Amino acid sequence: MSIKFRLTLMSFLQFFVWGAWLITIGTYCFNAKGWTGAQFGAIFSTLALSSLFMPALTGIIADKWLNAEKLYGILHICYGLILFYVPKVNDPDTLYYVIFAAMICYMPTISLSNSIAYNILKRNNYDVVKVFPPIRVWGTIGFIVAMWVTNLTGSKANANQFIIAAIAAIILGVYSFTLPKCPPQKTIAKDASFAEQTGLNAFKLFGNYKMALFFIFSMFLGAALQLTNMYGDSFLDDFKQFPQYANSLVVKYSTIIMSISQISETLFILTIPFFLKKFGIKNVMLFSMIAWVLRFGLFSFGNPADGLWMIILSCIVYGMAFDFFNISGSLFIETTTDSTIRSSAQGLFMMMTNGVGAYLGSKTSGYLIDKFFIQANGSKDWHHIWLTFSIYALVIAVLFAVMFKHKHDPKALENVQH
Repeated sequence: MSIKFRLTLMSFLQFFVWGAWLITIGTYCFNAKGWTGAQFGAIFSTLALSSLFMPALTGIIADKWLNAEKLYGILHICYGLILFYVPKVNDPDTLYYVIFAAMICYMPTISLSNSIAYNILKRNNYDVVKVFPPIRVWGTIGFIVAMWVTNLTGSKANANQFIIAAIAAIILGVYSFTLPKCPPQKTIAKDASFAEQTGLNAFKLFGNYKMALFFIFSMFLGAALQLTNMYGDSFLDDFKQFPQYANSLVVKYSTIIMSISQISETLFILTIPFFLKKFGIKNVMLFSMIAWVLRFGLFSFGNPADGLWMIILSCIVYGMAFDFFNISGSLFIETTTDSTIRSSAQGLFMMMTNGVGAYLGSKTSGYLIDKFFIQANGSKDWHHIWLTFSIYALVIAVLFAVMFKHKHDPKALENVQH
């Protein structure tokens, strides 16, 4: 097998083992277990908590002591073994710790998979900028396929979704040991300070007003991303409570409908160079925020019948909402920070979105739903839930447009591309 094919298979499985349950765990917790929004919010927040420290920790291990592909394999095998235990768990407090343990193993593998791919491609004299994106796209395809498998096997509301992920994760873990060796690069100097080793020196960027604003808005957008991952499939599945929608395709194939979001994501990636060149980084980030307003607002008014087009359109605009902020935000870091702390700054960006923002989004949304949006019959008032989320995104967009000042510099973007 060629190097590119082997890395493509790694990328496919990397996100397959996550997509099998990430979008449907809400349906499992709400519908199969009958747990509250606060209980589910706590469970989902473990993704964010693990993102706060594990990627940095495993990065240091791979840099100094252990081959990256071996560490990657060990983590995936442990992740799979932990997921096998999920069907035995019957209370939310225990599941919190089980999923937390699984996320401690899984979350750092996202950055490790990128590092492994970069390392192997460079050593085989490939043009990383040209070759890596098509490989990475197969990760999103893997996520989509996993969602379809979960839905079509009738596993979206039961624990089989975790078994599917567990089997694939152990296969990936074993497979990773067959990859070309990626020994420690020892990129961290022996005399480096603790702050330099852990990337904490990037926190000095908070002393810069514009950078501080950027990281704060990154946190708010990270919270928005959690909302759609947590509640999207549960929202569609809950239409079965209405007789006129109970047998609709949206209810039967809710996870497949949600996968349109990931399909859209792969397409919007291709438009980013045009939008960045035409409108600049700030406007592209602003487009993302407006797309979040539409994502939530369309869900609020959509239904499986005459409002089906709103649900479909909401899934389509997700691609812009997700890609435009993450990629343009990463480029903003690349073009505005000193090279000596750039990697740490990128890590800080991910920590604020996938860590702090995601944690606050998980915990706060669960509390708010339990407090304000549970109806007398125990069902959720999805219309006002999504409408509230949409207003939240609109407030963030307006504040960002007014407060964040950044001049479009095409030359800076050209330097990144070259």
